[in-house]
Amino acid sequence: MQAAETATEDFSTRTYELASIDSGLLGTSERFRFDSGLNFDYPDVVRGIFVTGNSAGGERFSSLVDLIGNTDLNAMVIDVKEDMGHLTYIPEEDSSLADKDIGTSLIKDPRAMLEQMEQEQIYPIARVVVFKDTVLAEQQPELSFTSGGEVWKNNRGEAFVNPFMQDVWDYNVEVAIEAAKLGFKEIQFDYVRFPEGFERLGEQLDYSMGDYAESNLDPVQRRVEAVTDFVAYAKEKLEPYGVEVSVDIFGYAATVSEAPGIGQNFSKISENVDVISSMIYPSHWKKYFGIEKPDLEPYKLVAEYAKVENDVLSKLDDAPVSRPWLQDFTASYLGAGNYKRYGKAEVEAQIRALNEQGIDEFLLWNAGNRYSAGVDYTPE
Repeated sequence: MQAAETATEDFSTRTYELASIDSGLLGTSERFRFDSGLNFDYPDVVRGIFVTGNSAGGERFSSLVDLIGNTDLNAMVIDVKEDMGHLTYIPEEDSSLADKDIGTSLIKDPRAMLEQMEQEQIYPIARVVVFKDTVLAEQQPELSFTSGGEVWKNNRGEAFVNPFMQDVWDYNVEVAIEAAKLGFKEIQFDYVRFPEGFERLGEQLDYSMGDYAESNLDPVQRRVEAVTDFVAYAKEKLEPYGVEVSVDIFGYAATVSEAPGIGQNFSKISENVDVISSMIYPSHWKKYFGIEKPDLEPYKLVAEYAKVENDVLSKLDDAPVSRPWLQDFTASYLGAGNYKRYGKAEVEAQIRALNEQGIDEFLLWNAGNRYSAGVDYTPE
C-alpha cells in the first residue's frame, strides 16, 4: 500500500488537494488489469486514420479496412464520443452510461466491429471529445458556461462544458472506461481545453470554478492547472484497464510557454500521457516559422514544427510518444492563392518531414474519411 499512498499524496500535492485519486483504485491497479477478451499487438510504429461513427458503422468501413490491409497503415482513431457529445453507439442496458440518453446507433455493434479489427490486427483508438459537449451542456447547464441564463455557444453553435468541474471530469472518464471495456486499446482525448478566446470570454460568462475557486493561482494558471489535472486524473483512473492514454493538442501550444486562453500547456500535458498528438495541419497555421502561406509548403511547415516539438519534449524526464495529426484534405476555404490541393505528394511530404526529424508515428485527418490514393506511408 505504500506505493499507492505515495502516488495519491503526490497527486494531491501537485493539484493543491483540489482533486484526489481513490487510493483503493491505485492500490489495486498493479494487481488488476481489465481483460476485454480482445488481443491486439501494439504496433512498432502507429500509422493511423480518423474514422467517424458514420463510417465505422456504415458501408465505408470495409473500404477503410481494405486501405489499412493493403498499405503500411495499421490503426484507426474511431469516434466514440463525438463533437456534439453523443456516443456513436447505444450502450448496453447494464452500462453506467445507459441512463444518460447520449447514445446513437451509428455503430450498431461496436463489439463486432472491434472483433473484426482484432482479426485484421488494426490497432483500435477511441476518440473521446471532452470539453466541447453541447449535449451535456444543454442537459446540465450548471456544468457549462452561461450568458444571460442561457448556455453560451460559439459562432459555430457549439457549447462547452466547464473544465473546472469534477463532475465533468468523471463523466468523460466514465465514457473512456466504457470504451476500454468494449476493447479499445487506447483512449484519445480531444478538445481538452477551454473555448478559444476564453481570456476574454472568462470575464463575460457565468460559470463555477469548483474547488479551483480556493486556488491562489491567476486566471491563466487556473485554466492550465484544470486542464492538466484532468489529464492526470483520467490517466490514473484508466490505469486498471491497461489502455494507452493520448491527448490531441494544438500544434501552436508547443511553440509558446502555454496557450493562456484555452489552458493548454504542452509540456505539462505531455508529462501526463503516453502519446501526444499535435494537430499540425499546414492549413491551420497563419504565417509562422517564416512561412508566408503554410498550406502551400507542407514539408517545410511540418519539419519546422517537428524541430520545435523535439526540443520541448527533450527537456521532459519522461516524454510521451509523439504521434502528430497530419493533413489529408484540401483547405479550399483559405481562398485562391492560399491553399493547394492535397493528395499523394502532399501527404508523403508531411510524413517525410516527420521521419527526417525522428518522428515515425502519425495520424491522418480527413473529416469525411476520404483518404488520398496511392500514398507511400513509409516514404524514403
